[in-house]
Amino acid sequence: MNTVGAGHELTAITPGQVTLSDRRTRRSWSVELAAYELAAVPVTQALYAEVTGLRPGSAQGDRLPVEGVSWWDAVRFCNALSERDGLAPAYRLDAEIDGDGDGDGIDWDTSADGYRLPTEAEWEHACRAGTSGPRYGALDDIAWYRGNSDERIHAVGGKQPNPWGLYDMLGNVWDWCWDVYDAEVYGSYRVLRGGGWFDEHWSCRASARRRSHPTFRVDDVGFRLARSVTG
Repeated sequence: MNTVGAGHELTAITPGQVTLSDRRTRRSWSVELAAYELAAVPVTQALYAEVTGLRPGSAQGDRLPVEGVSWWDAVRFCNALSERDGLAPAYRLDAEIDGDGDGDGIDWDTSADGYRLPTEAEWEHACRAGTSGPRYGALDDIAWYRGNSDERIHAVGGKQPNPWGLYDMLGNVWDWCWDVYDAEVYGSYRVLRGGGWFDEHWSCRASARRRSHPTFRVDDVGFRLARSVTG
C-alpha cells in the first residue's frame, strides 16, 4: 500500500476479468485486467487543496470528497500530483487546449507510472472485490445515498469498506473514469461510476453507469486515483 498524502493510500488490486454491460444496447463484454493500484478513498478536499490551492464545490471540509470538479480538472490534478511526487505524468495534453474541450487533444501514456483515472473496467473490478451481487454489502452499511445521507455529502471512510479495503465505492460521490460513455449516441461524454449522496438505491450498484460532459462540474461528482503497475 502506497501513501500519497493527506491521508490517501493506494491499494494493490490483483489482475482479473470483469464483465461490463450496457443497458441501451443490451450488450455485455469482458475485459482482462492487469494489476494496478486504486486509492482507498476518493480524493478529498484536503489533498486537492494541497496540490492545487483550490477548494471547489459547495460544502467545505478537509475529509469531504472534492466535488464540483470536471473530468478535465481531475485529469490536470492527476498530472500535477504526479509531477509533485516525481512520477511520469500519465496524460499528454495538447498545448493548444485549455481543458475546456470535449476530450480531444489528450493521450494516455500507458507506460507512465504517474497517477491517473481508473478505466471503468478497473473501477467495477475493484468495486466488486470478488463479490457477485449488485453490491458488496448492505447498502446502509457501505454507502451514503438518498435514504441515509440527509441529502448532503459526508466525510470519506465513514462507511464499511469492501473486501479489498476500498471505501465509498458506492454512494457519497460518483467517480469520473477515463472512458468515453457511448460515442455513437453521447459523443465525448465520459463515464461516471458508483452513485452519490443524492441518488436512490438503484443507482448505487456495481454495474450502474452514468455519463457527463468532460467540462461539467456537479456537486455529487468527484474522482479517485489509480496507478498502473509498471516495470
